[in-house]
Amino acid sequence: MEGKEIPLGTRIVSINGRPMETVISALYKYYTTDGVNITGKAIGINFSFARYYRLHYGLENTFEVCYIPHGSHNVRCKTLESVGYRTYYKNVENRYSRPYDEGDYKGWEEEESYTFEYRDEAVAVLTVNSFSLGNENSEKHRRYTRFLDSVFTELKTRKTKNLIVDVRHNGGGTDPNDLITYAYLAQRNFRENRQAWVSFNKVPYLRYAYSKIPSFLRPLGVGKYNRMLQKEFPMEKGGRFYQTETSKDHRIRTPEENAFTGNIYLLIGPRVASAGSLFAAMVTGNPNTVTVGEETMGGYYGHNGHTPWGYILPKSGLETFFSIVNLEQDVPEKDNQVYNRGILPDYTVKQYFNDYLEHRDTQMEFVIKLIEKDK
Repeated sequence: MEGKEIPLGTRIVSINGRPMETVISALYKYYTTDGVNITGKAIGINFSFARYYRLHYGLENTFEVCYIPHGSHNVRCKTLESVGYRTYYKNVENRYSRPYDEGDYKGWEEEESYTFEYRDEAVAVLTVNSFSLGNENSEKHRRYTRFLDSVFTELKTRKTKNLIVDVRHNGGGTDPNDLITYAYLAQRNFRENRQAWVSFNKVPYLRYAYSKIPSFLRPLGVGKYNRMLQKEFPMEKGGRFYQTETSKDHRIRTPEENAFTGNIYLLIGPRVASAGSLFAAMVTGNPNTVTVGEETMGGYYGHNGHTPWGYILPKSGLETFFSIVNLEQDVPEKDNQVYNRGILPDYTVKQYFNDYLEHRDTQMEFVIKLIEKDK
């Protein structure tokens, strides 16, 4: 933060004698992402660094922080007193970078979740910050579909050549909002996924499962959940249980009548996950898309999702949660996309230091210059 004990723009070298490279890599395991991706881990670690640091290293009353001020080559050290979590998160809320990165951490209200604007006659920007917009039966979802229809009708009427699609802060949401959005950008028939499987069709370790129902009563209710799994994933192959072609996830979808056929510039970032990454992967697979930004949290070829499950570990009491469905996404193979990684941009663009100081959007400015260059 500006005006605090350590100057703005400082590079931290070590904390209590531990090099920052060692500290950060040690904390990676506390924040999970798809595959071996690490850019997404920075999202969680940045915001809750103090919590993960204490979890790993234990309680410490003072911190000797060694750092190099911006523009200097000399290491300085300062001892700081520990503060409580309430003070820490107050400091986080007042961080200097908040005007630029707030979208990575906030909960989006409906009116903030999607916007559309023209930058000029040839360039429009569609921003979708969240797909948490209800399911097919909700009015929120219907409002979103009407919004999309009006946007792409206007784009077609005005014969707009360039569309920037900004999903950098999109952590996911509910089906089918991701799929109906892609239908307005697609140039092919598509489906939600090519295949989906789970590794069990009966709940294992039932007595350790996260539930408010006492463990001795759980066998009475678990049958319904098991039947749901067996109905959704009826085909066994190689110790896995797969969906069949009758699943709605495999239903063939077609592009919308007013689907955009011009140049698409997709902005992505480390926050993109779940339904956000499924959408971004599909758009990245388009031949008319240029993808700009940073590697996403969610994978290009697939991810785990849909059905959350949790356990309470018996000795430590730790609660752990994960999604049990492994999904292979309906995307084409691309030379620059790596299995077990997030979506990799065609142009990797990070915020430069001076842009950070001035709260400038480096990635958006890069795209605008790219469009100007391609005219």
